[in-house]
Amino acid sequence: MTPQPSPPRPGGRAEPGCLWFDWSRSVADPAEYVLVEAFRDDAAGAAHVQSEHFRNAQRSLPLHLAQTPRIVNVSIPQDDWSLLGEMAVPARG
Repeated sequence: MTPQPSPPRPGGRAEPGCLWFDWSRSVADPAEYVLVEAFRDDAAGAAHVQSEHFRNAQRSLPLHLAQTPRIVNVSIPQDDWSLLGEMAVPARG
């Protein structure tokens, strides 16, 4: 039986500066999960890592992991979504 992650708790999503916090199961490997999270800025990300629920996860999650998680950490120099010009909706009317 493949272990299931607990449903996300409101901790991460409720943090100031959290833009999204979502779990997804890998299509290629049903035993692999991907966590995608985004924060408004470096300070919000740092506050997340210093939060009580993150420290609790540091204590409890490693017991259930097959290997140390890998991470991609990227800062994007913009504060909103860009329009996808390749799929621009023509003016109507």
